[in-house]
Amino acid sequence: MKIRSVASSLVDCSRGNALIILSLGLPILIGGAGFATDTAQWYMWRRELQHAVDQAAYAGAWARSNPLAESDYRTRAEQEYAANISKVADFDTAPVIALADYAGGNQNSVLVTSTASKRLPFSSLFMNAPATIRATAQASFSEGLSYNACLIALRDEGNSLKIGGNAEVKARCGLAALSCDDDAIIIDGSADVDTDSIAACGRVSVEDPDLQGVIVENVAGLKDIYADLEPPTNDTPRSYNCTGRGRNKQASLQPGTYSSLVTACDTVLASGIYVIDGGELDLTHNSEVVGNGVMFVLKNGARMKLGGSGSSNEINLTPPTAADLLGYPNADELAGILVFEHRDNNPSGDHILNGNSDSLIEGLIYLPDGNLRINGTADVAAQCLQISAYSIDIRGGAELETLCPLNETTEVGSSIADVRLVA
Repeated sequence: MKIRSVASSLVDCSRGNALIILSLGLPILIGGAGFATDTAQWYMWRRELQHAVDQAAYAGAWARSNPLAESDYRTRAEQEYAANISKVADFDTAPVIALADYAGGNQNSVLVTSTASKRLPFSSLFMNAPATIRATAQASFSEGLSYNACLIALRDEGNSLKIGGNAEVKARCGLAALSCDDDAIIIDGSADVDTDSIAACGRVSVEDPDLQGVIVENVAGLKDIYADLEPPTNDTPRSYNCTGRGRNKQASLQPGTYSSLVTACDTVLASGIYVIDGGELDLTHNSEVVGNGVMFVLKNGARMKLGGSGSSNEINLTPPTAADLLGYPNADELAGILVFEHRDNNPSGDHILNGNSDSLIEGLIYLPDGNLRINGTADVAAQCLQISAYSIDIRGGAELETLCPLNETTEVGSSIADVRLVA
C-alpha cells in the first residue's frame, strides 16, 4: 500500500519535467549552434571565393578583348584572383582558367574555377572529409573594333548623312556618322550605295538588304581626328585676274589670301595655301582649273562651290604633301587636306560639290562647320577623295566614286570592347 502511494505521488509530480526536456533538447541546441557557426564560415568562404573568381574572369576577359594583351589573359586573371583572396588564401586551390564557348561563339569567354577545403569544428564530427566549397565564374568578351571611313558626317545629333533619290555612291572605304540619334544615317531605297562599312554612333536607316551586313550601330567612341588641328594661314594679299584674250585668256595664281576666288577663265594654281576670307571659292565656271599641291582654307563665312555641269568645266586638284608645306607647323598632319574650313566659319549657305566626268579631285575636304550638298549633276571620280563635313547630303542623280584603300582613309575611332559576367 505504501509502495503504491509513493508511485502514485511520483506519477503526479511535475517538478523534474524541465530537467528532462533540457536533457533531451540540449544536444539539438548545441548541434544547431554548431551548424550555424559552420554555415556562417561556409558562407563567408563562398562569398570571398566567388568574388575572387568573378574578378579573375573579368580581368581575363578584358585582356582577351584587347588584341595587344590577349595572350596575357591567364596572367591577368591570376593576378586579380590573388588580389581578392584573403580569408581562404591558406586552403584554396590555384584557379583553373580556360577559354570556353558562349552563346554560339567560339572561345569567346573566360571560365575560372576554384575550390577551398578545410575541416570545421562541428561538421568534422560527422564528416570524414574536410568541408569543400566550389566557385565558378564565366565572362564573355568581344573586341572593340576600329573604324575608318572616307565619307564622314561630324554633327553629333540629328540626321547628319543622307543619300537620297537616284544617287549612286561607290565608296568601299566606308561611311560614318558621329550623330547618336535614331536617324544618324538615312539611305533611301532608290539610292545605290556600294561600301564595305557603315558605322554610326546612332542608328542607320537603309532599305537595301545588301547593306545590312556592313552596318554597325550604336558605336561609342567615334570621333573627329582633326578636331584639334589648326588650319594653316597665308597672309599675303592676292586677287584673281584673267589675262589675255580668247583662247589664250587665263589666270596664274599664287598662294595667299583672297577675299574671293571665283574662276572666270582657265586657271592654274601654284602649289601652296589659298585662304578664302569671307567670300566664295567658286570653281564652277566652264573652264579648266588645275592645282597640284594646293590647300584652300575657308574662314569668316567663306563658301565653297566645286565643279560645274558643263563638259567644258574641267577640274584637276590634288592636295599638298608634307614637302609642299615645309615651314608650316604640323606639316605632316596637314598633308593630304585639300579644303580646310575654320571651325567657326559659319558659312552663309551649303557648300556645293558638282562635277562631271572630267573632274579629278583628290585629298580630304574637311568642312567641320558646314553642310556639304552633292547635287544631282555631280559625277565625280577620284582615286582617293575623302569628305569630312558637319553634315553631308547626296541628292538626286549624283554619282560619287572614290577608290581609297580602307587602311589609307580617315580614322573615326573604335567601338568599346564588350565584357560581361555571364555565369
